[in-house]
Amino acid sequence: MPILTTRKRMLLRIIGVIFASVVLIYASVYTYDRPGGLSDWRMSQNMGMAGTIHIPLGETPEDAIQQFRNFMGMEVIHREPVDSGMLLFFKKNNQEENINLQVEYARKTWLGWKWGWGGGYSISKSLQADSALNYMIMPREKGLSTPFPLVFGYVLNSSIQSITVEVKGRVEGEGESQSEYHAKLTKGDIGQTIWFVSLPSSTSMPFDIKGFDEKGELLAEKTITDPRDSGSVEFRN
Repeated sequence: MPILTTRKRMLLRIIGVIFASVVLIYASVYTYDRPGGLSDWRMSQNMGMAGTIHIPLGETPEDAIQQFRNFMGMEVIHREPVDSGMLLFFKKNNQEENINLQVEYARKTWLGWKWGWGGGYSISKSLQADSALNYMIMPREKGLSTPFPLVFGYVLNSSIQSITVEVKGRVEGEGESQSEYHAKLTKGDIGQTIWFVSLPSSTSMPFDIKGFDEKGELLAEKTITDPRDSGSVEFRN
């Protein structure tokens, strides 16, 4: 009997330690990811806000982004899984004079989904009628864990079949040599081709955006020096 009692006590202690650990982990997660928690405080500091924003939790990536952004008249045209979350590409409807594209990152937490960062652009169609493609750079924000920097945009001419970003600046772990990154092209839910490429967080300016035809011939090229740039890439003369 004494041996059995000792075993029971040991088992109860183990169960107690496990329960206490689970409670502590959950409390830590809740403190960090709850609306107005530590993660939101860090986001607020990054945005230069005096107070702390309250980023709501959502059941899905779309729900989380919609709760925070309150998008009106916008639809999701592509979803791209990334480490720790999801990238969602949005297009605003009823924009006959402009071409627009928005990318938003939602991260997966133990409590649900939360908006993590994002942005977009709108460019007049008349300014890019003869362009090969357009683009925007979503830079990496210090202090935040996101899948950025990201270069993304629309393919404006069907002759463009592949796109690369060639980094001329230093990329950590790759020395000073030029590094080439291939973009993903997808028609998304609206039939219009979008393109995007994720770059290493240590990527520095400048880099070249290049568009090629199906034979690999270079058709369009632009050198980028501004880490927050957006615009069009024209065909080569």
